[in-house]
Amino acid sequence: MDKTLTILHQNLSFVLEGVKKVSYQDRPIPSIQDPHDVQVHVKFTGVCGSDVHYWQHGSIGSFILTSPMVLGHESSGTITSVGSAVTTLKPGDRVALEPGIPCRRCEPCRGGKYNLCLHMAFAATPPIDGTLAKYYVLPEDFCYKLPDHVGLEEGALMEPLAVAVHVTRQGRVGPGDKVVVFGAGPVGLLCCAVARAFGASVVIAVDIQPARLEFARGYAATGVYEPAKGVEASVNAERLREMHGLGRGADVVIDASGAEASVHTGIHVLRTGGTYVQGGMGRDVISFPIMAACTKELDVRGSFRYGSGDYKLAVGLVAEGRVDVKRLVTGTVGFREAERAITDVQGGKGIKTLIRGVED
Repeated sequence: MDKTLTILHQNLSFVLEGVKKVSYQDRPIPSIQDPHDVQVHVKFTGVCGSDVHYWQHGSIGSFILTSPMVLGHESSGTITSVGSAVTTLKPGDRVALEPGIPCRRCEPCRGGKYNLCLHMAFAATPPIDGTLAKYYVLPEDFCYKLPDHVGLEEGALMEPLAVAVHVTRQGRVGPGDKVVVFGAGPVGLLCCAVARAFGASVVIAVDIQPARLEFARGYAATGVYEPAKGVEASVNAERLREMHGLGRGADVVIDASGAEASVHTGIHVLRTGGTYVQGGMGRDVISFPIMAACTKELDVRGSFRYGSGDYKLAVGLVAEGRVDVKRLVTGTVGFREAERAITDVQGGKGIKTLIRGVED
């Protein structure tokens, strides 16, 4: 038999070669190089806004595509083999993948903030290949075993849920808090759900798309607000406070949109001494209502990916039924339809689209 036929599709991968130029390539099967690593057969991968952005523009900020790169980083799968030092996982275990490997040695890593690692190797961030392949290799401690009653589809949603957990923890959301979340995309919706799980009594979702607000109302938000067009941010903030009885203002504002107008409105809707968390990424430079932030003595914080304990908590919230991620899945496509999934997300179709993995 021709040997070239025997290796066909051993590790079929969805590769971004350039702006709006993709291909399916049979890459070498990644082998376990470290005794603490595991090999995973990827079963489901969610389409993220960053995948769309790289497909559209070939770059995000300083991360620029200079050579072909496998896309995808929101994944779940089944363990196929383990390194000699692995003790907590075995072949056949179903896991959610945390797709960034820190160096574990730099100052942020040693200080407990590995999400800020100076040498982070994050999936589908140039030049690191992502998870839209048949097989992927990760360290044991970056794979989270799923309980028997949690499906692999849900496992693929642990990545955006972990982002939402980190954002909400940055806001120090607690029982009785009044929280306003700007942006009702997947992360914003999950921030609403996590805030409720953390005990927030009021969670208001803000978006300019009525359909997303309607979904948010039936999902985790206690109320919604569609900003009026052509008015000052302070006016929208006052209307929001009055409509939802926020009194002096919200305790915590989370921006998951990255839109400049949302940033302004969010600062104005907070009470004095409130907390503002920027989770969404928009333009590199925007104007900022610094006077309001200073005179109200706001705690203004950033949020980037996820850190220690966030993935574990995400799995726990789903396992305990405190956050329902399945409701966000509005479509699942085959591996060969990956580009269509990206164009659908780019066109604003649905909430979360999943791509099935390559079967044996």
